[in-house]
Amino acid sequence: MQLFMCKSKIHRATLTDANLNYEGSITIAKDLMESADLLPYEKVQVVNINNGNRLETYVIEGEEGSGTICLNGAAARKGQTGDKIIIISYAIYNKEEAKGHQPTIVKVNDQNKIVSKTTSKEFIPDYSFSN
Repeated sequence: MQLFMCKSKIHRATLTDANLNYEGSITIAKDLMESADLLPYEKVQVVNINNGNRLETYVIEGEEGSGTICLNGAAARKGQTGDKIIIISYAIYNKEEAKGHQPTIVKVNDQNKIVSKTTSKEFIPDYSFSN
């Protein structure tokens, strides 16, 4: 049996741009990608907290330290600058791997600067929505 599990996520990132005229994807600052264990061209799900839209696309590396989170191409229709989003990556694990799996949760502030990174099974979601 193989299980499709959350590998990592960037929680409550702020969209810094939406570029309709660029080839499709999401641009993410390099330091955020590395912290969330994301690779260029990796498939991700993007969940827009402001409007409920969900989409799947792939990651393009943005400038390190820039805080860039930009929806590109058709995906740009799913959000606008200032929207809060969650970026989720998934991986396939066998049952034994899944039992010990610990997703990486990266929380950011309103400027997309990392405020915490959790990789513990004891992770308890923080629903206070404060940054």
